Formats: sequence, C-alpha cells, structure tokens
Amino acid sequence: MNNKLEQIFSQIPSAEISNKENIYTIYVSKENLRRSAEILRNNDILDFDFLRDIIGMDYTDSFGVTYNLSPSDDLTIIVLLKSTTTDREKPAFDTVIDLWESAPFYEREVHDFFGIRFLGNEDMRRIFLRQDWRGYPLRKDYDNSPIINPVPKDNENLDDMENLPVLDLEDLGKPKKSVFDKDEYVVNFGPQHPATHGVLHLRISLDGETVKKVDPNFGYIHRGIEKMCEAYTYPQILHLADRLDYLSGSINRHAVCMAVEKGLELEVPQRAQYVRTIIDELTRIASHLLGWGAMALDMGAITAFVYGMRDREKIMDIFEQTCGGRLMANYAVIGGLMADIHPEFQKKVKEFIPYMRKMLKEHHILFTGNPIARGRMDGVGYLSREQAISIGATGPVGRSSGWSCDLRKHAPYAAYDKVNFTELLRTDGMTFDRYHIRLDEIEESLKIIEQLIDNIPEGDYCAKTKAVIKLPEGDYIQRVENARGDFSVYINSRGDKFPYRVKFRSPSMVLVNVLKHITPGTKISDLIMLGGSLDYVIPCIDR
Repeated sequence: MNNKLEQIFSQIPSAEISNKENIYTIYVSKENLRRSAEILRNNDILDFDFLRDIIGMDYTDSFGVTYNLSPSDDLTIIVLLKSTTTDREKPAFDTVIDLWESAPFYEREVHDFFGIRFLGNEDMRRIFLRQDWRGYPLRKDYDNSPIINPVPKDNENLDDMENLPVLDLEDLGKPKKSVFDKDEYVVNFGPQHPATHGVLHLRISLDGETVKKVDPNFGYIHRGIEKMCEAYTYPQILHLADRLDYLSGSINRHAVCMAVEKGLELEVPQRAQYVRTIIDELTRIASHLLGWGAMALDMGAITAFVYGMRDREKIMDIFEQTCGGRLMANYAVIGGLMADIHPEFQKKVKEFIPYMRKMLKEHHILFTGNPIARGRMDGVGYLSREQAISIGATGPVGRSSGWSCDLRKHAPYAAYDKVNFTELLRTDGMTFDRYHIRLDEIEESLKIIEQLIDNIPEGDYCAKTKAVIKLPEGDYIQRVENARGDFSVYINSRGDKFPYRVKFRSPSMVLVNVLKHITPGTKISDLIMLGGSLDYVIPCIDR
C-alpha cells in the first residue's frame, strides 16, 4: 500500500481493510458508511471521484452494498467499500447522490432488485421493473411465482412512472411528489422509436422546442440475466455476456472468461491471448462503424449508414469464417478459444486493414466535412471532463471530454501490453468530438491488429480445464475496454459451480445518464443526434 492510500484509509473510522492484487476491500459499519464515502470522495490526497458501480448483495442473514471506486487519475487502484445491515424488513443506507452524479441510477437499481432504500434520495422509483411489481428479484428468498406477478395485460400508468413512491408511513397523507410539475408539457419519445437505438422510453418536458428535463425509463426488454447467472455454470454464463451489449459481445465474453481464469489461476496460452485481442479490436471497429452510420442516419444521411454497414460486413465475414458466428461470435471460452483460427484468417485480416484505411478517408469526405452536419454538431451537447468522471462516462464519450480512461492503457490485459497505440483524447466535449473520436479510434484499432496479426505465436489455442468449474470462495473483478467504455464483471463465489452473485457494469446505462444531463437547454430536434453521439446499446442496460 502506498503512502497516499495509507493516509486516506487511516481517516476511515473503524474500518477492516484488506488488499489483493491492488484491489482494496474496506468494510465499515452502516453508521460509518456515509462518512467513509465522504472521506474517499473529498480529500486533498487522492480523490476517488469515479464511482464505477454500486453492487447490492443478499447474504441471506443480512443485506449489503459494495461501492466500486477508483481515482480518475489512477485507474489501476480499485477500492471496494462494503457495508451490511441485518434489518431485512426495512434495509436502508445513507445516499451518496450528492457525492457522485452516477449514484442516482445505481441506487435505484439496487432498490429495484433488493428493496434496499437509500435515505436522502427521494427518487426511489423502480428503474427496470414496473412500479406495481411485487417483491425484489435478486433476494435469495424471492418468490418467482406467476400468480404473484402475472403477465400484465395493460400498459403501465404514466402517473405511476412519474410519481415518487411514498416510503414512510408519516408521508401517507402528504401530496405525492412527481418528476414533472403539473403545468409542464411532457411528450413521450419511445419506447417504440427507431432512433432510440433500442427499446428506450424517454419522458421529455418541453418549453416550446427547448428541452427542459429528460426522465429515462428502462426495463422494456429486461431479461433478468444477473438472476439467471445464479443458476448457470460458469461456461453457460458466457452465452449471456454475448447478449448484453451485442455490438461488443466478444469483448464482454472475454471479460467473463478472464474473471473466471483469474479465480482459477489459469494460464491462458499466448496464441489465444493474441487472437482474443485481434477479435476484440475487430469487434470495436465493427461497433464504431455501426455507431458512426447510425448517428449519420439519425441526422438524415442514409448513404453514410449504408457505407458503414458495407464495411462492417467484411468483419462479419471474417468472424463467420473463423468463429462460426457473425453478430454473436461465441469464440472465447474459459482457458482460451473455442477452436483455432481459420487457415485464411490472417490473410483476410491483412486484406481488411488497407481497405478500411481507404474507407475511413471516404467517410470523412462524405460526412465529417459536410457543412450541414458540422453545423448540427458543433457547439451542442457539452460534457465537461469533471462531469464525465462524476457521471462515470468512460470510453469514447469520456475521452472526447479529455478524460484518460482507456483500460487497454491503464490496466492492460490479453496482448495489449505488447502493442504500441495512442489513447486519443479530445478536449472540447461537444457532439462533434464524440462523433470524430470513434473514427479516430478505428485507425488505432487497425494499428493494434497490424502489430499482432503476423506475430501470432504457435502452440495451443486453449488450456485444459476441468469438466466442472468451481471458483474458490471470494470476490473476482475483471475490467475490459469495450466499444462504449468500462465493462466490468463482478463475481462473488461460495466455492460452488454456480456463482453466488454476478454483477455486470453497464457503460450504456451511464451514457443514458449523460443524455439526461446534456440535453436540457437544447432543441428537441437535437435529441436524436445527441443520443447517437453517445452510442448506447439498450440490451446492455436492460440486463
């Protein structure tokens, strides 16, 4: 432990502290949780200004919360701030919404699935499930009987979606508080709208054509994946990870593999490490091409979308030949790869690199320099570096605001420590910066692939594993840089073949939170463009 951390941790009252692989676990009592969070967030030594996630836990005899924190200037450090309560009737902890702007969504998520309240946060609406849902699905004693929660025949009442719930008996007689004032003009955007990039429902308050407030509503395609993981073996969970952010499926799957391999202390062959990295970067390019084309289409440029899909198709062909799948490649497995690369894999990839470089120039000529497009994007949707960190906006969105947050650089994994590439940063934090940085990152991905494709080591493509995989008891965390930012996997194991708890950190949910912050004051006509610049994927949110 370095001196800075020692100085900070010494201020935390009555804390139990442990360290494993630069992950510091701090356990404090419920009464000291708020004070401990304040010390980590507000100090002059090392500011833990990045709240990566809040993880709810049901230990059967108690409920717990885990705050996954890092300082934005040193992402190699992870702190897990933990606390528990034995009150199973009315579990509650103090809120931290005034410390991190990412906290409101995270606290609502924990409340939705565990019934844990956060005192001081008035907005304890369910964030994924209907407001009339009975029970809390991630509790170990949850009753999933369809008699208790039958399939609803009617749409949810809009007033129920907007009214803040009454949680205390003393508030029963008081007027209900609402997200919107009675005299506000509110319109629905989605959930069935092609420009929401998925089934996303936005309730938008307008003053003429100017947006005043945005209230996102999730859960329309929620599948309960984290609950399903508790009944799946570790190899089976891989197929669920593919189907979160389907445009980063291979990268997400890679993260789960590495989390399990870390627990098993399994050494993955170098051949698999190189190929995994190449597949990840091809996945990133394909995602950025679709994101670029979709954003251009949102602004009326049909040709750009067609060009983006045309170039992406070449990557899909490479995947199909080697992996057997296209959108869902299903290639990485625990220990390495499902099968060795196709004999033409290297040839096809090397042909794609100069082709894509040529097409990048074409994309810039077609749309980047278009004066109408520039007029729409310049000076709109400002996100400062400080706000990006507080909201937790990683990936291209964070880097377009000047935050160095690329995990391939800060916490290298697979073969990223064997290649030279540049973490691209832009400082203006506008819509045009978010648009441009994805095209720039395609070139950096091509550089990474170019350095690896002719240097794939010979040898095994997969390490041997037992037929039944059991992780030792403990917590396991793995972070990867997917196409939208920090995708993290948290596994709590009790030593069984099934995990006790799995939590996926969704970078896309954070990006919708960004939309909520940057949209007020802009025109309603810019809303779709702003969403396109953030490039969120809704199934990643609706886990």
